[in-house]
Amino acid sequence: MTTSAEAVDRPDEHAARPPGRPAPSLAKGLVRLARPRQWIKNLLVFVAPGAAGVLLHWTILWHSAAAFGIFCVAASGTYFLNDAIDATPDRHHPTKRHRPVASGAVPVPLAITIGTGLLAVSIGSASLLAGWHLAVVMAVYALVNVAYSLGLKNEPILDLAAVSAGFVLRALAGGVATGVALSNWFIIVASFGSLLIVTGKRSGEKQLLDHHQADHGTVRPTLAMYTPSFLRSVRTLSAAVTMTAYCLWAFERASQVHPGHDPIWFQLSIVPFVIALLHILRLLDSGAGAAPEDLAVHDHRLQIYGLCWVALFAIGAYAR
Repeated sequence: MTTSAEAVDRPDEHAARPPGRPAPSLAKGLVRLARPRQWIKNLLVFVAPGAAGVLLHWTILWHSAAAFGIFCVAASGTYFLNDAIDATPDRHHPTKRHRPVASGAVPVPLAITIGTGLLAVSIGSASLLAGWHLAVVMAVYALVNVAYSLGLKNEPILDLAAVSAGFVLRALAGGVATGVALSNWFIIVASFGSLLIVTGKRSGEKQLLDHHQADHGTVRPTLAMYTPSFLRSVRTLSAAVTMTAYCLWAFERASQVHPGHDPIWFQLSIVPFVIALLHILRLLDSGAGAAPEDLAVHDHRLQIYGLCWVALFAIGAYAR
């Protein structure tokens, strides 16, 4: 890993570009660097108000949508900074070497400047939307991601915790932005579900690097410290806690939303949730988790399970 001062543009940055391929324009490079496809993760801000049964209220919906936009700005800011810091090691990665900064399409100083500006804008916008509480959430998100880029990614276990925190903070932001109280079970499901996805991502990265015969330590030092059996154990533990916590949360929500009258919609939502979780676990075990967002976009079975879960949970939350 290099510091931002060391990660300057060099002539060999363009070596990653195949011969004959024209250099991408700066504008296209900036758009790619913002990674709009990754914004699907920010939909987590809708989960807390949706689970509370208040998402259809205009004020709540507006605040949720605004929080989604703020997180898109913040997430893109972290991508700009991370890619600027990781420019050198990314050039040794079989796929990351084509990223705009690593390939030389976007200069490192420009990426750092834009990334810092986007994070500042997200924190300021959060303060305007929901006061200092949401601003603190966004500031913590920025600090965790910057700390990750500067060194936590090289620390085993801590790198998993840092990346998982990004998912959890998205879910927390949805509650803070809308004033929805978050239950303990909700936070546990979000935390261990995030850990499951992040650990699966590391497993997928290891298999991808093995396939391309790339050096784990050069691309991501912690990958060389994780054995496949360790990552499998963490995935199993995370899945077990997530499944158990969701079951308890579903029964808790049923008693809260329908006191004295239980139409079992929340309990029925456990079925597609568990099936989807087992499906994800199977995919992660096969090494398909290197790009989790691709699973959400392209895996039709997962989409069907997700729609069934949303339908059952929505009926339980909104059919009063």
